[in-house]
Parts: sequence; C-alpha cells; structure tokens
Amino acid sequence: MKKIYLLDGLCCANCAAKIERGVADIDGVSTASVNFLTTKLIFEAEDEKIDDIVKKAKKVVKKIEPDVYIKEL
Repeated sequence: MKKIYLLDGLCCANCAAKIERGVADIDGVSTASVNFLTTKLIFEAEDEKIDDIVKKAKKVVKKIEPDVYIKEL
C-alpha cells in the first residue's frame, strides 16, 4: 500500500534525508522517499502491517522534526 504525507514545517534537507532513512528502516516498508522541496513523504508498505507502520513512521518524523505537522494526502 502506498502512503503520501505532507510534512508541513520541514526545515532542512538533512532532516528530510534522516526521515527518509528512518522510515525506510521500518520493518515492512519496501520503499521510502522524502522530497524536501515539496515536503512530501512517500512510502510503500505491506498492507497487513500498514497501521503499525504509519504509527512508527510518524514517530520517526516527530523524533527528527518535532515541530512538523504531518498531513495525509
């Protein structure tokens, strides 16, 4: 299942790269990318684990960028 999120308030490309690596390392995620210019997080994950993966992805984002507002598109 593909998920797309807007990371409103993402402040730097380095943080975007850290978020991308962190989400990609979550068990069940097949691909992950963060585009700093569009502030979009896109990842594909196993359908049966998607709820747990989304929670973990949001924790990764908040750990790296606590002030980012995460909005599903």
